[in-house]
Amino acid sequence: MGELTVSNRKRGVLAGAAVAVVVVAALAVYLSGAGADPGPATTDVALTSPDGGAGAGDTAGLPGASAPASAPASAGGSSTGLAPAAGDGVPKAAAVGGWIPVDGAWKAQADAYKSLAADPVPAGVGNLPEFRADCQYSHSLADDPIVFPGLPGASHMHSFVGNKAAAAATTPADLMKFTATSCKPVQDHSAYWVPTLYDAATNKPVETTGFRVYYRSLMNTSTGQMPMPNGLRMISGDAKKQQPTPRGASGQFYCAFYGPGDLDGIARSSNGNWPICGGTATLHFMLQFPDCWDGKHLDSPNHKDHVTYGAGNACPASHPVKIPAITFDIQYGAKGTTDGYYLSSGKELRSASSMHGDAFVMWDVTTMNKRTRNCVQQRRTCDNYGYQK
Repeated sequence: MGELTVSNRKRGVLAGAAVAVVVVAALAVYLSGAGADPGPATTDVALTSPDGGAGAGDTAGLPGASAPASAPASAGGSSTGLAPAAGDGVPKAAAVGGWIPVDGAWKAQADAYKSLAADPVPAGVGNLPEFRADCQYSHSLADDPIVFPGLPGASHMHSFVGNKAAAAATTPADLMKFTATSCKPVQDHSAYWVPTLYDAATNKPVETTGFRVYYRSLMNTSTGQMPMPNGLRMISGDAKKQQPTPRGASGQFYCAFYGPGDLDGIARSSNGNWPICGGTATLHFMLQFPDCWDGKHLDSPNHKDHVTYGAGNACPASHPVKIPAITFDIQYGAKGTTDGYYLSSGKELRSASSMHGDAFVMWDVTTMNKRTRNCVQQRRTCDNYGYQK
């Protein structure tokens, strides 16, 4: 299979305001089902990180979510006084004013990571600091376990990949207990979801046909790198954003080709917001999550304040813990139409601007630690199972 050429123009293809631009390589999309892998492809896509600040989209208008809240001083501010280390890797701390503090599970994971030696690197392994999970569509629900926990049907429709039991009432313990997944490796028990895409002409859903989740370093150094904490919840993008997404706009869907092609499509939908792809290209979207964490909280009232984007190859003092950056690389089995599409989060305008993603992270702790140490810390290219030769 040839190389996936998306664009050599440094254009943001992600939703949100630009705060950092990184050139990402090896964004091959999982095209042929959970058991096959097209292998690494070389792309030159400028990913514009969405704003990691206030305004979590789905939370707009919710009680207590109109402005970022201040973290309670006692909510997991240090490792002293933490609950005993959890042997199952599952955080159990309850929310305090919308903030979910870390507990002994993170201390145990961090301690295990710090004592973990890297595995020898075989010959021929590349130097892209990343590992991944390749996922397929699992199910759709009008649920959001992060924004509307315990409230089934309270959200717009979401398309889930990963943990097959994910629903409104899902907790970290549920993710570790009910581990059937549409992702490989099976040690990834996380749930990932995005708003459902609909064909505007038929009002029928267009589900993802490939969903690759990268865990990678966006910086040129991995000094101080830590693993992703179990139980971390994050949102990228803004579900309330309603703006046109014409040709060349930031935050639009794009056409991905194996070979040369037009990122913006050979034509556009009648409202100009959606590309119509030529050749063998299909619709894609890429979504970048933050790579810096406050080290104290697994969630915040607006689901964004506990994480942020690094700058200058470093994390800010407010969020000093360097974690792997999640990137959603999403493929849809559609080429575009004159009528276009709409997202469940933005039917009225029928643009792509409200595209967003949620990640509820839960891995087998040993696997997460080993992948982070071997792949991200050592800055080596890994696939779903370890070093990629």
